[in-house]
Amino acid sequence: MKLAVDGMCFACGKDNPVGLKLSFNFDDQDYVTSLAIKPEHQGWAGIAHGGLIATALDETMARLLWEKDINAITARLQVRYHRPVLIGDRLELRGRITKLRPPLVETEAVATSDGVVVAEATATSMEV
Repeated sequence: MKLAVDGMCFACGKDNPVGLKLSFNFDDQDYVTSLAIKPEHQGWAGIAHGGLIATALDETMARLLWEKDINAITARLQVRYHRPVLIGDRLELRGRITKLRPPLVETEAVATSDGVVVAEATATSMEV
């Protein structure tokens, strides 16, 4: 199976009218993006939905693999939340590959707001 991009990805698709439209760049070995938390991203009043934070962390790791020409999908995702993310916060997300052992790839990502870690994730992805 060859993974394809059509612009409609919820997290990074430029053509998705309701998507996050994340864009990425490399900072040394880290793959980096940012996300401004808007009212439409909320779960509890005034707080970002945890699933949205998990999505952004997962996308940071998955897009990194795509960028590195590793044709893989997330097989397992673990997220650890450190504090609530508030509406109006701006997150920086950084991801990196931690282990290559084909057909599996292990990655990690961290989300910070004003330099404070708000959530972190690890993932195992499987080449398809």
